[in-house]
Amino acid sequence: MREIAARAGVSQGAVSYALNGRRGVSEATRNRVVEIARQLGWTPGGGTHRHVRRSGALGMVVNRPAAALTGGPFFGALMSGIQRELVTGSASLLIQAAPGHSAELEIYRRWHGEQTVGGVLLLDLRIGDTRPDELAAIGLPAVALGGPLGRSDVPSVWMDDRQAMRGVLEYLAALGHRSVVRVAGPESFLQTRSRTEAFAAAAGRLGLADARTVYADYTDDGGADTTRRILKSKRPPTALVFDNEVMAVGGLAAAQGLGFGVPADLSVVAWDDSALCRLVRPALSAVHRPIAELGALAAAVLRRVIDGGTAADTATSAPVFAVRGSTGPVPRR
Repeated sequence: MREIAARAGVSQGAVSYALNGRRGVSEATRNRVVEIARQLGWTPGGGTHRHVRRSGALGMVVNRPAAALTGGPFFGALMSGIQRELVTGSASLLIQAAPGHSAELEIYRRWHGEQTVGGVLLLDLRIGDTRPDELAAIGLPAVALGGPLGRSDVPSVWMDDRQAMRGVLEYLAALGHRSVVRVAGPESFLQTRSRTEAFAAAAGRLGLADARTVYADYTDDGGADTTRRILKSKRPPTALVFDNEVMAVGGLAAAQGLGFGVPADLSVVAWDDSALCRLVRPALSAVHRPIAELGALAAAVLRRVIDGGTAADTATSAPVFAVRGSTGPVPRR
């Protein structure tokens, strides 16, 4: 009530009148108070559930297409890391899906107003993302997965994709590849931009004039369709780098369906090593990122913030490039 009163510029008594539907405040004041309260997560008749807040429950809202969630191992690895951290205490994880930005914010407001969770893990950072500011305004502790963001109120836990991208291109260049196409994830994601910038910088430094990025959707169908378009061009590349292993598996099948030998005609690299990369033939060279470690670190940092501690941006251990049968010397054409 103190926070609502301060934001609305009224007394706490006026807030009580407004929220309880009592006389004593104007309609304009009542509407202003109710709107501010709603923004902070208050709902009519909402409970407090303080016992849940004391348990340190964590929340996570997933705002992605269902195909992107069910088609790849990323979320399984992330969940295993989070649960590995939570098993050391009494905390639990509450996950809820949201169909869009507004719905996601409503969930955060409700969780905060009812004190359902002590804090949240923020997924899929986007370019110009307003959610860190909005969560700070709501007053709900949060840790972002991705970054670094460089802000103390919403610390981030992140993996160094830039260094990994430089390593991949240096490896391909050493094999003689000069025409490399990267099949990226959605362009709006912050991690996509980070990798795109690293890809362009490394390609420029290595003199790869025929290196470019195209965008897809993280699904196997998206990877396959994009690969077909690329390889049907007049001058197809000699190497493809995919932003996740699901697109890489789809792209590998599409390339082989078009008659391209891998790696005889085309080298293929995947991001996020998993069993998928080892089960296909040839096995995919892949960047192994510490996804489970990311989840465990994020949960640990969020618990620290909920308990009143301070936290800064934290990096995981470095990704490792695993070389397998899908990459080889540039073909002679």
